[in-house]
Amino acid sequence: MTQKSEGPSLDLPRLIEVLNRHEVEYLLVGGVAATAYGAERETDDADCVVRRERDNLEHLAAALRELHARLRIARVSDEEAKQLKVQLDGVMLENAGNSTWTTDAGPFDVLADLKDSTGRSVPYEELITRSTVLRGDGFVLHVASLDDVIAAKTFANREKDHEALRELRDLQQRPDIAEDLAPELSGEIETPDPMLEL
Repeated sequence: MTQKSEGPSLDLPRLIEVLNRHEVEYLLVGGVAATAYGAERETDDADCVVRRERDNLEHLAAALRELHARLRIARVSDEEAKQLKVQLDGVMLENAGNSTWTTDAGPFDVLADLKDSTGRSVPYEELITRSTVLRGDGFVLHVASLDDVIAAKTFANREKDHEALRELRDLQQRPDIAEDLAPELSGEIETPDPMLEL
């Protein structure tokens, strides 16, 4: 899904700060989530699954507007994308399902769900029950479980996923995974109480 971006490079702290300030209900997935669990493979974009409720999509739209989001489309330059007239609101995001953006905080992909290893769509409401919340100095990071990240990469079955999966499965086997979170993301770790999320 990711196209190589010619816009700003990923500024994850800024992206997270804006999402959290706008009270977006989201989970980071993909390469950024893998990094949070200690993977060393670099990623140049952030992927997230969002709660599909209209109010939440309006919060997300407000965050994207603040970040001057423009659609990221193959064979369309960032300058050309800035000229596209896009009504960025909850209705548009609801109709779009998955969407790819270039923002002032770098490339950002919004996903309607995550696939499990069999291709079943797993919505936010299910993913959140297994997720991890990292609280650090000035940030809160909501991350899909390592098992869910691995399942999605297994289903995607791309060459880059094959390479990443070896490292992720090694991390999955480590009992001290919570102690080895990426240093820039380390902080207090909690697993949300599913009853509080519903």
